[in-house]
Amino acid sequence: MPVRADLTVAPVLAAFVEQEVLPGLGIEAGQFWTGVRTLLDWAVPENRRLLAVRDDLQARIDSWHVERKGQPYDVAAQRDFLKQIGWLVDAPAPFAIGTQNVDAEIATRAGPQLVVPVLNARFVLNAANARWGSLYDALYGTDALGDLPPSGGYDADRGARVVARAKAFLDEALPLVEGSWADLSHPHQGIALRDSSQYVGQTERSRLFRHNGLHIEVVFDPDHPIGRTDPASIADVVLESALTTIVDLEDSVACVDAEDKVAAYRNWLGLMKGDLAETFDKGGKTLTRRLNPDVAYVAPDGIEATLPGRSLLFVRNVGHLMTTPTVLLPDGAEAPEGILDAILTSLIGLYDLRGTGPFRNSCEGSIYIVKPKMHGPQECAFTNRLFDAVEDLLGLDRHTIKVGVMDEERRTSANLAACIHAVKDRIVFINTGFLDRTGDEIHTLMQTGPVVRKGEIKSSTWISAYEQRNVAIGLRCGLSGRAQIGKGMWAAPDRMAQMLEEKAGHPKTGANTAWVPSPTAATLHALHYHQTDVFAVRAAMGDAPPRPLEDLLTPPLAEGRNWSAEDIEQELDNNAQGILGYVVRWIDQGVGCSKVPDIHDVGLMEDRATLRISSQHMANWLLHGVCTAEQVEAALRRMAAKVDAQNAGDPLYRPMAPGFDDSLAFAAARALVFEGTTQPNGYTEPLLHRFRQQAKARG
Repeated sequence: MPVRADLTVAPVLAAFVEQEVLPGLGIEAGQFWTGVRTLLDWAVPENRRLLAVRDDLQARIDSWHVERKGQPYDVAAQRDFLKQIGWLVDAPAPFAIGTQNVDAEIATRAGPQLVVPVLNARFVLNAANARWGSLYDALYGTDALGDLPPSGGYDADRGARVVARAKAFLDEALPLVEGSWADLSHPHQGIALRDSSQYVGQTERSRLFRHNGLHIEVVFDPDHPIGRTDPASIADVVLESALTTIVDLEDSVACVDAEDKVAAYRNWLGLMKGDLAETFDKGGKTLTRRLNPDVAYVAPDGIEATLPGRSLLFVRNVGHLMTTPTVLLPDGAEAPEGILDAILTSLIGLYDLRGTGPFRNSCEGSIYIVKPKMHGPQECAFTNRLFDAVEDLLGLDRHTIKVGVMDEERRTSANLAACIHAVKDRIVFINTGFLDRTGDEIHTLMQTGPVVRKGEIKSSTWISAYEQRNVAIGLRCGLSGRAQIGKGMWAAPDRMAQMLEEKAGHPKTGANTAWVPSPTAATLHALHYHQTDVFAVRAAMGDAPPRPLEDLLTPPLAEGRNWSAEDIEQELDNNAQGILGYVVRWIDQGVGCSKVPDIHDVGLMEDRATLRISSQHMANWLLHGVCTAEQVEAALRRMAAKVDAQNAGDPLYRPMAPGFDDSLAFAAARALVFEGTTQPNGYTEPLLHRFRQQAKARG
């Protein structure tokens, strides 16, 4: 094992850094590793201290609720106790963030956001290229019109419905001086908009327009199969879709060793250098996918210009909890994975800052890192100091590295203004995430009592307060015009009609982005940002106060519930099936995010956040006697057989039933439930990593 500055570095990482990354940056390897060692010397003890604080606070909260068992839940008493132990801190005096050099896609525009697992190069390229998407394709190929396309070739009747819907959208977003887009029967040069300022320019094949800050490309081609039948020769309507994409090293990937981490870093390197490519077979043809070029056009004044052809990329590091065998400290302990991510993803980001490749990610010279699973302002302040140190290591100006704070832990939600203040000069993103936030809600209050059924949690008081407070506090802290305020993921990629109905509410909250599971979903979700002007919504909101903290601290307890045996079995089966369907791919195949059929065979995008809530929910019911260990075991075995059947067509799949004792995936699922109360903050990573490493050792 190579030793660098008294650090034991996995050979595959040492070779990657020293042969693939540093030479192109002109950084000497010895100097780099010495700087890494200096950073780790102070950061590792602080990281460990903060994790010990987490454990101590949780132990105090557990004890407090155990001592009050049988008493009515008292929100005011809990608030006072949380303040007494330092879990809850005083909000800072009014302030506005000072973040500078933020790209417009983040600061001043509103549109969809993708999250993509970094290990899958094909998916990564799809996401990066999802800046533009065909509205015709999105409407035709999904249930967005209320039904799915018929099998076989092109259906002309459905095509006509697609064209009618797209032209109705153009009437809404780009109204003409006279008549409708559906009435056009002349060459596109004769189009006259009611608001002429919406016209941006033209390409050889199209005209470009802008509405609510998003671009719309109307493609004209009389030789195209669609354009040939259109009175105005319109062949497609292309929407600017995923303004931003989060390239994920965290919840959606299974990175458990040096080989996994280097594969992740290598794909990020390809994105920052602009040379990432993936060759694959599709329909018997070999295709190679690369990053899209920018969109060249001629402005109305005759000047040639370009629009970005790719989504602006964030990179999501892991949180503070996990360590990695990729780098061992002088005492033999594993280095914190989140610290290593901060160093290496920023190091690779230098390629973009220096403009060495064919494309630029950040036109403003920033590196964008999303930092998940931080608990409270102390941990945010540590991330701020960590990024300071990485900037010093790499010779970057202060606050070149920007941070996205995920509001997904109860202590962060309750102290959100203080968390934002801790990173006030580099913050560019906050969001809400129902699943991880619910998992932490259940675990933090594990000893309080049984929670309601999982589906009912979505209508809890704390959830509505959480969603409203996130936006209200973010606006009060001056994020508008400097940062994104985001909403969570739509998890059902095959249910686009339902998404069009339900996700329309996100822009209406004042959030200027929300997560979607696919490029197609991004194109459809872009319609919502044409329907709603987010920045006008914010202006109308004014200085709306956040919901009371007491609402946020009201837990989803099942007081006075007396569920039937059938209700309990249904809930256990639902949770067990979701856990097993995700875990079996994670452990046996190293797939950290995929479309997993639920108990009703509806495909849902699953990652570790969904696993956290399901496992914590079962652990909670088991702890409080809603169900027995025997009932949990029976549900897991029943659902293992169902999951096996759902995956029968996968040649790489390893069945769990009936040989349960030989299945590491089944063992991991059991552990997630039966050891759920003792897992740090209810996180699934420690157990998943342990069992995945065993599976890889087995080969």
